[in-house]
Amino acid sequence: MSRTTEADSNYDGLDKMDVTELLTNINREDKTVPSAIKKVIPSITKLVDAIVTNMKRGGRLFYMGAGTSGRLGIVDASECPPTFGVEHGLIVGIIAGGDPAIRKAVEFAEDDTAQGWKDLQEHQINDTDVVIGIAASGTTPYVIGALKKCNENNITTGCIVCNSDSPVAEVSKYPIEAVVGPEFVTGSTRMKSGTAQKLVLNMISTAVMIQLGRVKGNKMVDMQLSNNKLVDRGTIMVMKELDISYEQANELLTKYGSVRNAVDSQK
Repeated sequence: MSRTTEADSNYDGLDKMDVTELLTNINREDKTVPSAIKKVIPSITKLVDAIVTNMKRGGRLFYMGAGTSGRLGIVDASECPPTFGVEHGLIVGIIAGGDPAIRKAVEFAEDDTAQGWKDLQEHQINDTDVVIGIAASGTTPYVIGALKKCNENNITTGCIVCNSDSPVAEVSKYPIEAVVGPEFVTGSTRMKSGTAQKLVLNMISTAVMIQLGRVKGNKMVDMQLSNNKLVDRGTIMVMKELDISYEQANELLTKYGSVRNAVDSQK
């Protein structure tokens, strides 16, 4: 396959550019990412619908990847409980090489075709779950091996890749191919490809959570009140919804533990 992610940068002589020129050109390239994602919204829609259907049956969502791709999945998964008030373990990020690989690259971890399935089995993976492989190149053996085994076990699969017609997409029931073109630094897929993956992950998890009723209007009514900023935000939400004073709203929020419960207590 021809890998766009490995193609030569549209720019040369990077080491001769001054800082302003570098930043301007990086920004110019970054602007192309949303357009690439717009083209694959129909594919994202299909995957979101499948996730919602499975989660309503009690299923979970797993992200799997190596390196930057794996880290992005972990970030998205870890942000869902505080943002939407869902339990830890509903959305899970798994990275090749395990937790040490979150901070430091684990050599050759992504080349093991069997380890991904082993990692999933530690979570008692089953056919109500959905597994999304994240791989900029679309060629990561760790991801390919895991998705193949998922398919054999009737587990719904999807992927987020940045090349067309990749091996990862081939073994995914719901492939998303966000082709963003050559990187500013040739082959550095933490740049445009990583940005595309992050944007798609935001779209998937946010749309799923809204579809599951975790947002009311445009507010995070189930967010965890884990710091003063969020307590203040929640208090203001309750205050506006019930047309009461800040002090009354804060008292309700403290008593009931979430914006949703505080508001519902007065209805």
